[in-house]
Amino acid sequence: MSSSTSALYQWIDSAEALDAACEQVSGASVIALDTEFFRENTFFPIPALIQFASHEVAYLVDPLSTPCTNAFKALLQNSAVKLLHACSEDLEVFQHWAGVLPTPLVDTQVAQAFLGENPGMGYQKLVEHWVGETLPKEETRSNWLERPLTSSQCEYAALDVIYLLKVWQLQAEKLDALGRREWLDSECASLIEQAGRSVENDGQWYTRQRQLWRLTPRQLEAYRLMTIWREGETRRRDLPRNWLVSDKLLFVVAEKMPKNRYELAEVEGIKPPLVKKEGDALLALVKQAQHCPENDLPTRWPDPMQPAFKRRFKAIKGVVAEKAAALNIAPEMLLRRRDIEALVMQRLAHQPLQELSGWRDTCLTQAIHQALEESSL
Repeated sequence: MSSSTSALYQWIDSAEALDAACEQVSGASVIALDTEFFRENTFFPIPALIQFASHEVAYLVDPLSTPCTNAFKALLQNSAVKLLHACSEDLEVFQHWAGVLPTPLVDTQVAQAFLGENPGMGYQKLVEHWVGETLPKEETRSNWLERPLTSSQCEYAALDVIYLLKVWQLQAEKLDALGRREWLDSECASLIEQAGRSVENDGQWYTRQRQLWRLTPRQLEAYRLMTIWREGETRRRDLPRNWLVSDKLLFVVAEKMPKNRYELAEVEGIKPPLVKKEGDALLALVKQAQHCPENDLPTRWPDPMQPAFKRRFKAIKGVVAEKAAALNIAPEMLLRRRDIEALVMQRLAHQPLQELSGWRDTCLTQAIHQALEESSL
């Protein structure tokens, strides 16, 4: 696509044009951001389009022809609020393409959840809710890596950031009226912190598995080690997780704890190419778990079907539901199911409860301690 300008957007396909666009918005107090990307056969998203705006004109950056410049990196990290909607994958795009994360961040989906709405509200519904406009949906599944992009694709991409500014202006007024802006800032800061700790987060990937209670501590250690290995390898090789080995297969291997390639090949679902290519690595991790000192093994996950677990889980869930209803927000904005399960586990293992921070501490801590005491009687 040749350089072009319309009333709605400017196409950016060179480092010089990107720097000029950054200069245009450098004084803005709020900058809306979005990305289009492709992610089917890689671990990292392939950037296909980067959009940003601070007023009625959007800048559409072609990352296929334009390297990220120092001026854009500086823009992502200056003092202006960076607006995104449902930002998790966009943050991966910025981390991969720009090498930095946009901060300070406001995620308008999170903002909406603090205003008593569906915590997973999509962008088109959000725009309808606040602005009364219906955005076009035809380009949602476009191939954004094709060039040239059509004018319809460009307009769709431009509207994504232009309307984000309009939505946030109205959301911010209501959040300020409710005294919840600090809640949002805290939540979005934690999104940035998590996104910036991807390798550290590999060590916690295993906790996503819903059946951990079925594993002994030694099996649990094997599963934990294998998920850490798989996360590192998929990142290093830039492969989707399931192209290497799925969580489901790693879990079954942990259950069986095979000692050699023959036993590994006997595990249900394991195919010969996996044994051939990754068998030695998997068996080494199982062996490492087998030889782990007893005191270093993880605590056994409690069985969620046991009365002691169910009673305490129900008690905390009730506290969260009651407080969420009083605040008119979704319960999962207060504590996710995974967080409630972690608190129950800590109580059953006679460990100190994980400390809640900021507004959650004020809203929940005392009531949770009381509910746990009562459910233990």
